[in-house]
This record gives sequence, C-alpha cells and structure tokens, in this order.
Amino acid sequence: MNVIRFTDLCAQGKAAGQRVFIRADLNVPQDDAGNITEDTRIRASVPCIKLALDAGAAVMVTSHLGRPTEGEFKPEDSLAPVARRLGELLGREVPLVSNWVDGVDVKPGQVVLLENCRVNKGEKKNDEGLARKLAALTDIYVNDAFGTAHRAEATTYGIAQFAKVAAAGPLLAAEIDAITKALAQPKRPLVAIVAGSKVSTKLTILKSLSANVDQLIVGGGIANTFMLAAGLKIGKSLAEPDLVDEAKAVIDAMRARGADVPIPVDVVTAKTFAADAAATVKDASDVAEDDLILDIGPKTAAQLAAQLREAGTIVWNGPVGVFEFDAFAGGTKAIAQAIAESSAFSIAGGGDTLAAIAKYGIEKQVGYISTGGGAFLEVLEGKTLPAFEILSKRAAG
Repeated sequence: MNVIRFTDLCAQGKAAGQRVFIRADLNVPQDDAGNITEDTRIRASVPCIKLALDAGAAVMVTSHLGRPTEGEFKPEDSLAPVARRLGELLGREVPLVSNWVDGVDVKPGQVVLLENCRVNKGEKKNDEGLARKLAALTDIYVNDAFGTAHRAEATTYGIAQFAKVAAAGPLLAAEIDAITKALAQPKRPLVAIVAGSKVSTKLTILKSLSANVDQLIVGGGIANTFMLAAGLKIGKSLAEPDLVDEAKAVIDAMRARGADVPIPVDVVTAKTFAADAAATVKDASDVAEDDLILDIGPKTAAQLAAQLREAGTIVWNGPVGVFEFDAFAGGTKAIAQAIAESSAFSIAGGGDTLAAIAKYGIEKQVGYISTGGGAFLEVLEGKTLPAFEILSKRAAG
C-alpha cells in the first residue's frame, strides 16, 4: 500500500515551519478518580510528536477519550490527564487547548494538545463542514492512530481529504507494513490462530482467512463449535450449534485447498467455570454431558506448537483457553511459547491476546504487536480500512 510517510517528509525538510496536525490514539483507561491506569497508547504516540518537533514544526495533537456526547463537554471527557502524562514523557509542558476548531495558536517548536475531538459536533459522522475547518488548521495532516483506522470520522478521514498534505505517522506506517508482510506477501506456511468465545463474532474473519492461510487454528468457544462440526460431543461447553454448518463450510474450504483446521484431540475440562475448579484432561471423544471444555489438552497443544515452530508467518488473535485461570492456561502458554521460539514473522492483536503476551513475557519475541483491536479484526476480515484508503488515495492523487 502506497502512502505518504511523515518520516520521509521530515527527512526531506518538508515539515520545517509547517503546521502539523497529528491524530493520535490517546484513549487510555482511567480509574474513577480520572487517573491513567495504563499509558501504552500515550507512550506509543511520543515518537511521532518528537519527530514533528525535531523537524521544526508547529505541532497540534488530538485524540478521542471515552465516549463523550457531541457538543456537550463534561470534565470527565477532558484530555487533561493525558496532557500531564504527555508532558512528563516529552519533558516539557503540553498546553491543553479547548474550543479549537476555529483556530489554534501554535508556533514552530511548540506542541499543544487539542481537547477531546469527539466533543466536536459532526466528528463521528465525518461532517464535511467540520472536516474542512480542521483541514484549514494545518499544512500537514498526520494520522498515527491505527486504533481508529476502521472509522471514517472527521479527524481520521475527512481532514485527510481536504488537508494540503495527508501522511501516515510512524505507528500507522508500521501497522501497514506489518499487515502487508503478514497477509499480502506472507512467507509460507501462513498459520492463523483465531480464538474467542463465539464463532458469530469472528465468522467473517474465519471465512476470509480460510481462502488464504495454510492452517487455521481455532480456540476457545470457537473451537467447541468446530468440534461439534467434526461430530464430537462437547457437554455443556460454550458453543453455537446453529453455526455448525458455517464451521463445516470453513473446514471444507480449507480442505479443498489442501489446508487444514486442526480439531483438538484432547481437552481440559471442569464441572464449573471457576478459577478453583478441578481440571481434568480428557480425550476429545470422552467429554461427558456435564463437562465444560476450558482449554485444549497437552497433546493438542504439543501438536499445534510443533506446527507453529515450522510456520513462515503467524497471525494471532485470541487465547485458546481460559488463560486467566492457571489450571486452564496450559494451551495458551504453549501457543505463546511456540510463537516465541518460531523463526516465523508473527503479528498479534486484540486485547486478550496482548494480555496473554504480557502474562508470558514474550513481547520481544513477537514480530509485531498491533495496537488496534477493532481495526486489527477488520483487517483480518479482508476489509480496507477507511484511514488506509484515504491516505492511499491522497498519495496517488
């Protein structure tokens, strides 16, 4: 995918003295007192801001935070805690500017944070009038917010249509590169792990991947539905029996290409869904009527781990068991360790997946960790993200 890269503009001296508008993703979790509890997204946005400042630009940064009502600003919607944390990370004060749509006073070498963009009327519906006003604020628009790349909003799409120059920031560019490497030009075999509670939420992803991957590993409640499709009993485990035909269609589509959806050969069961429930390893054919399947078994985990170690590219979305409970974490741990040991290029995304990566300490062994949940899933579905589309159009035009 061809986009204008902000790093290139800076290297060519084209950002010096220019007004640069950066759409970042600073939507961080906060406690009831408004304190930031996890600042990964803020830290991830710092390189782009520093790049712009070092290039001699006048820098404006904005983001959404939470789900404010358009046109109604409330104190809890404020980016003030973000401005403080950003200031600490940049080693300078970052002024917070309210009511900024009609003009911003910022000089080269300065940076300001523009208050929660979703408070502006017309932001979510990508109002053209608002988008044109935003575009008038800037010489170079930079999208560095992959987490919102699947939404066509005024600060993610409209402004990119009308700004003099529209570019991808380093974080967004890295996502584009990683996604291209994993899905458009993968080193084979390409193995995808798609896990979660419901087939229905991931059905389009499963169908899209089944046309492209060499192996599709399913886990969690999704695997239970595939076990039903393979004629196995799953007791009272979470599944969607009405989607068995859809699961069979995915298996058949893979088989027709000489590819595979491995069905678990053994599982870890319990009688209740609880952290202290007694865990029992059983052959997949021996699941009782009152059993809950909460993880893949050790034989299945070993088979999948062996296949992952031989992969050329791995895409990972979702833990394969209830890894939050240690008795049912073995499968996800084995998968994580196999990915860490594999020489494959790996890309992982989704909140639960990131939690598993952190739990097993394999951050440095994963080729690329995606910062966007919904956006990452839409890429796996085969969709073109609006932010990618408009940046590509602007680069071509």
